[in-house]
Amino acid sequence: MAQATRLDVTRTELIQAPPARVLAAFFDGKDLADWWQVTRSVTVARPLGTYAIEWESTDFKDEVLGRLGGTFHGTIIDYRPNGAFFIGEAYWQPPDGEPLGPMALEVHCRPHGNGRSTMLTVRQSAEGEGPRWGRYFEIMSRGWEFALLDMKAFMERESLRTKTG
Repeated sequence: MAQATRLDVTRTELIQAPPARVLAAFFDGKDLADWWQVTRSVTVARPLGTYAIEWESTDFKDEVLGRLGGTFHGTIIDYRPNGAFFIGEAYWQPPDGEPLGPMALEVHCRPHGNGRSTMLTVRQSAEGEGPRWGRYFEIMSRGWEFALLDMKAFMERESLRTKTG
């Protein structure tokens, strides 16, 4: 049997919003739909809460993973209001094929500057072997980069609306 490899993606982005607002965007269904293109979600922001999100299936097929989209779900192990959460026993259920997991997702929102900005760090990790695991983390590396840029843009649009509204 092959040895499992430690897989890890960590991304950090400075977001122009307070930590509480950034953290809330991971749990509010309307926010998730806007910045992460989630179609459905069940998120319970507390220890042992559910975290389940779904995306539309893509039309194209990755040569290793098949269609992308599907669901990501796990259990919130640790939740710190205005600061961080940790999801364990997380699985990605693709539209086609077997699920990948378990894995972990950590999100940290640290005040930056005057406290009106947040240094957001997201880390997704797992131990796995084989081409599906490698390809998934390759895609997630770019995926998290784009997702955090989308969140940044979402927060900037929201800030402009509140200033002009």
